[in-house]
Amino acid sequence: MSVEFIYDSRLCLSLPSLHGSWKELNEKSQEQILAKWESIRGTIPDRIKEIEEEIETVHEQLTREEDFERSCELNLEMAELASAINDLWIWFRLTPSLTT
Repeated sequence: MSVEFIYDSRLCLSLPSLHGSWKELNEKSQEQILAKWESIRGTIPDRIKEIEEEIETVHEQLTREEDFERSCELNLEMAELASAINDLWIWFRLTPSLTT
């Protein structure tokens, strides 16, 4: 049983990857993992804000773009950024707890 934190380049943060059952970990290991996750989790709102700013920049480009193909590319880029925000919110809501 182990937990490792793997860097996700799309979301720009390390995400937990659980190999086995959480309940198999002793309390001390669970506490250490939870502390690390809370530290990472605390950065998510700032990351979301950064992506929102990227979306605003892309949207500004889109409003000025006259080339249809480039407009499609910009729309896709905004959709991908919005998808990353959605995934970050899902991870942010993940709040595991100690098992007794």
